[in-house]
Amino acid sequence: MGRSHLNRQCVGSRRSSTGSKKKLPASVERKRAWVDGDDAELSVNQQCELLGLSRSSFYYEPARESPENLALMTLIDREYTAHPFRGSRGMSAWLRDEGHAVNRKRVQRLMRLMGLEAVYPKPKLSIGGAGHKMYPYLLRDVAIKRVNQVWSTDITYIPMPNGFMYLTAVIDWHSRYVLSWRLSNTLDVEFCLEALEEALRRGGNPVLLEPSTSIHLLDTTQAEL
Repeated sequence: MGRSHLNRQCVGSRRSSTGSKKKLPASVERKRAWVDGDDAELSVNQQCELLGLSRSSFYYEPARESPENLALMTLIDREYTAHPFRGSRGMSAWLRDEGHAVNRKRVQRLMRLMGLEAVYPKPKLSIGGAGHKMYPYLLRDVAIKRVNQVWSTDITYIPMPNGFMYLTAVIDWHSRYVLSWRLSNTLDVEFCLEALEEALRRGGNPVLLEPSTSIHLLDTTQAEL
């Protein structure tokens, strides 16, 4: 890759005055793509050091789900789409009724992997957590009359022939136009921010942005954007 190019990619990864490394504004997948094993100037170890990427992360190969688990995930996805109130207990019972020998722990893990959670009224939802910033709901009684008035983001799970991916998209509410989208094989905030930043570059500035219902993925960075 070359030292000068890699250094440009590493802006923000220099050590701070306290000696700690600052987090790079890039996902692990993107950092791994920057490492060139055939580089004559920098070894893989040096490139990983510059990027703030551990060698174990560079060489890591994620374990694939078994065909049986992938088939179960497809069934869970379809049933959750039809009945989103089903949690791990209800989904486990439904799968057993369909003839699949599964326990709740296994279904919990697969649903967590897919980013699925039962939708139902929960206690104390109106009570804010300590130190948690509260954002008012600004769309109540608002009439959507023009483009770039309101955008929204959301995340969904997509089954694949040999695995699965997560899709996030930014959509204009008035035109129903997809402003940007990203795919990722991990459920993290990085690909959501990339999609939002692209939409801001291409589509202008919305008056309001309705965030994803998968709010646990969002951080203060996206809120500030």
